Amino acid sequence: MNPTGLLEVTAVRRVTPRTVRVTFTGDGLGELEPWPDQQLKLLFPPPGRPVRLPSAGDDVLRWYQAYLAIPAGERPVMRSYTVRGRDPGRAAIDVDFVLHGSTAGPATAWARTAAPGDVLGRYGPDPAYRRPLSAADVLLCAGDETAIPAIATILSEVDSAVVFVEVADAAEEQPLPGEVHWLHRNGAEHGRKLVEAVRDAKLPGGSVAAWLAGEAGVVRTLRRHLVGDRGLAENAVEFTGYWRRSLTQDDAPTAEDLADAAEKGGG
Repeated sequence: MNPTGLLEVTAVRRVTPRTVRVTFTGDGLGELEPWPDQQLKLLFPPPGRPVRLPSAGDDVLRWYQAYLAIPAGERPVMRSYTVRGRDPGRAAIDVDFVLHGSTAGPATAWARTAAPGDVLGRYGPDPAYRRPLSAADVLLCAGDETAIPAIATILSEVDSAVVFVEVADAAEEQPLPGEVHWLHRNGAEHGRKLVEAVRDAKLPGGSVAAWLAGEAGVVRTLRRHLVGDRGLAENAVEFTGYWRRSLTQDDAPTAEDLADAAEKGGG
């Protein structure tokens, strides 16, 4: 499958008060092989302009260089998302957008008004970034609402999982397979209840691995607890900071972001 192309919106629906599910169709999606935690880059065009795709081929470094070469006024905004579901027969995928507050960025602003016929660009999903699930006896999954799409796909593939998901309130819960511990912020600081729940969790016997995603600082705290306090091996903890408090993907990485990236890459 060509990792770059256009996506056209075919349907939009609210799955919770703060989550919009958008169905896209596009060339090559019918041949898309599924795997858990399948990520792609979405390209949002500047207001009033069609989306402009980089002209490079399927090599990610050349593609990104071509993306940066697009003039700033025409360059689409790029954000990372996870495939929530797929329909090979219709060459379609679903992507969930969490609608953030009044300080929403370009992706949330787009999702608020998305309608059939709208067009975005994409890079991926790219099999080069596929990561195998752990073979441990138990997988601990922990994240916020941005992690729900990935957790849903992971739970469809594992036999034994302990799952904690922090969301704004009870209305943000979504149907997920297995036993899920839902944590409601109800105005509390983002991530506090998730960290407390994981620290207090009684895990089953046998080997344990972890999958963590959500706000980068919260993910970092959870990972330090699991490795430093619970003694999990560093390579037994898969972690991704999907977003950063007070920062966007356009902002420069912090020192901790760079350290995380080096460790994930084996550096």
